[in-house]
Amino acid sequence: MDANLQFWRAEGQSFFQRFLLWADVLDPLLLLKSSDEIRRARLLLQNSGKTLSEPTQNDQTKQAFLLSLSSVHPDTDKIIPVLFRPPAFLPISLPLVLASSLPLQAKQSFFCQFLFHTYTTGFTLLNGNGTAKAEEYSLEQKQIFYGLGAISYAACIGALPLVFMNRYTLKSSLTQLVVKKLLPAPLLGLMSAFTVAVVRSPEFENGIEVMDRNGKVVGVSQKAGEKAVKETALSRAVLFGTTFFLPSVLVHFVERAKLAKTPRALASVRMFAITSVLAGMIPVSLSMFPQCGEIKRADLEPEILSSTEETELFYNRGI
Repeated sequence: MDANLQFWRAEGQSFFQRFLLWADVLDPLLLLKSSDEIRRARLLLQNSGKTLSEPTQNDQTKQAFLLSLSSVHPDTDKIIPVLFRPPAFLPISLPLVLASSLPLQAKQSFFCQFLFHTYTTGFTLLNGNGTAKAEEYSLEQKQIFYGLGAISYAACIGALPLVFMNRYTLKSSLTQLVVKKLLPAPLLGLMSAFTVAVVRSPEFENGIEVMDRNGKVVGVSQKAGEKAVKETALSRAVLFGTTFFLPSVLVHFVERAKLAKTPRALASVRMFAITSVLAGMIPVSLSMFPQCGEIKRADLEPEILSSTEETELFYNRGI
């Protein structure tokens, strides 16, 4: 079992523990570390000889774990491209979310959402489970092909309400309320979950590796892949759905109370609210489910049941 997954098993048992860990892992300063520093951190962890349940007390070892968790994929042992590492998620996704929240025309909205879903899909692709295999052709080609389709579809769905409103000249106050304030949050949440499910579909189509508590791979499970993708898709829907919903509610009450005297002041309130909610919801959504996922032996395929007596098996959930 990779050192990253060992760390999540040892110190990420509860939601609160995972939240505190993600708060440290998401530190943007970790993006400044060089590849050599990352490799030295991985070498330190490999030579430390820690067990699965041993807590981390040494500060140097803990810093090495944080750098490894923020920079290295646990399945491939490869360094993740800097723009798609977890600490880069907030700085890059924030301006894309802000742009997508603006009251734009349909074409502009499509373009902003296309950029947003392109980045989040790339992030999903590079941080998903890396043990899935494709028999017919390259897994990367299949995921890129699926990803492009999912991005285009999600951007179209996001802009579709504006297209209908403009084409059929639906300008009533109720239509404006529904299209511009009520629909964006559930649409963005659903489409974010949709892109995760599509780009990571090989995981539940072909299965992912599951391990015993000692880190030994005992088989490849489609059911574990399905569980990993469902949990990640749900967490992504909660993240972006909440990021759009709560600021909309806040801005609505600010408007009704006439606390913002000018449109510029109201826009500033909206931007501040979105920034605050997104910054808080990223570690919350990532902490909803264990990073080192668990699945009961009884829930797995018959061929895996016959190969182990372990009651629980483990897998990398991905991000």
